[in-house]
Amino acid sequence: MAEMAVTVAAAAGTLRPCTGVSARGAAVLGRWRPLALAAPAKLRLSFSAVRVPRATSPAAVEQDGSNTDTDPIPKVIIDQDSDPDATIVEVTLGDRLGDLVDTMSALKNLGLNVVKASVCLDSTGKHNKFSITKSSTGRKIDDPELLEAVRLTIINNMIQYHPESSSQLAMGATFGPEVPAEQVDVDIATHVDIYDDGPERNLLVVEAADRPGLLVDLVKAISDTNVTVQSGEFDTEGLLAKAKFHVSYRGKAVSKALQQVLSNSLRYFLRRPTTEDASF
Repeated sequence: MAEMAVTVAAAAGTLRPCTGVSARGAAVLGRWRPLALAAPAKLRLSFSAVRVPRATSPAAVEQDGSNTDTDPIPKVIIDQDSDPDATIVEVTLGDRLGDLVDTMSALKNLGLNVVKASVCLDSTGKHNKFSITKSSTGRKIDDPELLEAVRLTIINNMIQYHPESSSQLAMGATFGPEVPAEQVDVDIATHVDIYDDGPERNLLVVEAADRPGLLVDLVKAISDTNVTVQSGEFDTEGLLAKAKFHVSYRGKAVSKALQQVLSNSLRYFLRRPTTEDASF
């Protein structure tokens, strides 16, 4: 396994300002491979199907931030667009996060290498960014189930080291000591929009109430309409999940008729009771 090379952009206690966070390069996007789906029997991911590595001990390095009276909104961004060779993960919890060494160790337990890490600071807080590749191939992650495992691992460690984030994350009901005080109305929170993005693809934007396994379930629901997910970004922001997928149909942009089918299918999928499948 390759050694984990970590470059933290901080010196003498001073963080560099964030520049170009989550920047997109149109020339880069065309180089992505479609996200690979596992066999159909494995696609339905539930929390019990995901083994989330936990940090070994509450090391002080994870608790490097300062507390404020108002708890910041936790954010986890999984970015498949910005780098052709690595999956970029960005984690923010105001200014409370440290260097997340134990989190990087937990990701390594998933068979991943953190090939680069950086920290920057802006008006929204401290941004910890990792460039991640698969140890077995040295390439970026193209498996939705592994991407979801990365997301859950990071959220689990955030809740473990910062329990105050539990009540602001949908995963707090699964991982955390305190469940969210507010419940998201799925009818109000669910938004599905499809935009033109050139002759060969569209941009699918989805916002919904978060839950474990949502990333995998979204990719499967899209694939069930014969639409291909080429690349994208999946953001966890408090109780909500926000996804931006570049999609196509047989190498071309999705037709208006199929866009309507896809939109209706996702709205139904995201608004239906989560117990529906388990009831049969």
